[in-house]
Amino acid sequence: MSSSDPTVDPELLALRQRIDAVDREMLELLNRRATLALTVGEIKKHQGSVVFRPEREAQVIDGLKAVNQGPLATASVAPIWREIMSACRALETPTRVAYLGPAGTFSELAALGYFGASIVKLPCSSIDEVFRTTTAGAADFGVVPVENSTEGMIGRSLDIFLTTPLFIIGETSLLVRHNLLRKDNTPAGIKAVCAHPQALAQCQGWLNTHLPDVERRPVASNAEGARLAGLDPSLAAIASERAGSEFGLHVVEPAIQDEPNNRTRFAVVADRGSHPAPKPSGHDCTSLVVSVPNRPGAMHDLLTPLKNHGVSMTRIESRPARSGQWEYFFYIDIQGHPDEPRVATALRELHDACAFFKILGTYPIDVH
Repeated sequence: MSSSDPTVDPELLALRQRIDAVDREMLELLNRRATLALTVGEIKKHQGSVVFRPEREAQVIDGLKAVNQGPLATASVAPIWREIMSACRALETPTRVAYLGPAGTFSELAALGYFGASIVKLPCSSIDEVFRTTTAGAADFGVVPVENSTEGMIGRSLDIFLTTPLFIIGETSLLVRHNLLRKDNTPAGIKAVCAHPQALAQCQGWLNTHLPDVERRPVASNAEGARLAGLDPSLAAIASERAGSEFGLHVVEPAIQDEPNNRTRFAVVADRGSHPAPKPSGHDCTSLVVSVPNRPGAMHDLLTPLKNHGVSMTRIESRPARSGQWEYFFYIDIQGHPDEPRVATALRELHDACAFFKILGTYPIDVH
């Protein structure tokens, strides 16, 4: 619309022109930042340093949140700057990220939310393949689901953590909004609903009420269910709106998950040989898996070092060891970083009390 258009309010036109000018200033500043990032990249290349440092990016975002005076919401700062940093990282070297695919999965959304859109996306057919692809070096990082607020821990991810050489360098959580998707914009005539078993479980109340006689067909991922629904009008899928757009589906019913605040937590993994452990950021989590000898007081001995040294345990989950002896592995998250003396001492004493002990990773968490 031209500036001479008489239908445009003069005050609104003036504000638009000022916004356009600010946008040009922002673009100039972003290019200045990108130029500095390229210089940093050259220095890192000569030093043999890695491009992505999660603790550094966390500190940058924390610093910006602390000085934000609004009216931009503080919660909006992180996603904006992740995209800026993602674009700048891509100038240094492309970041290859493996995740459970195909396109449109919540794992893809988690990967984009954590690393930004300027990545090389490597969708995988299973959680196992995400670990294999990252271990083999075909991906720099992998993103795997580890816990859902409704259904609990993701067993397959936990089992692989026992033996994988990969370690956790970051985490992200995603509000999971399940939608009923279909080629036709009506639920009439649906013969089967295709989705990942976790999604079917998270929507079972809605399905029992609204589609009680319809087959529930487990598939490898929600996006795979959406792909199948795009090929067969008699099928429906439970998946994200992104998956619906990807495969040309209508949102027949939005937000059919039984729990409105349903969230999934994802771990970001990398190879120990090619990526250093994150340094302390000031708000870190250390994840480990342990087992204790089958004797009286073993669980007490497991928790005592944490209590004695003032280390807070934020999560503990058990998983059968599959030894046939009714033994269990315990997956534990604690607050703090092993570089902190009290945490280091607690971990040493905990190690001595365990029959099996493995630190899965230490990484910054978002406390805001």
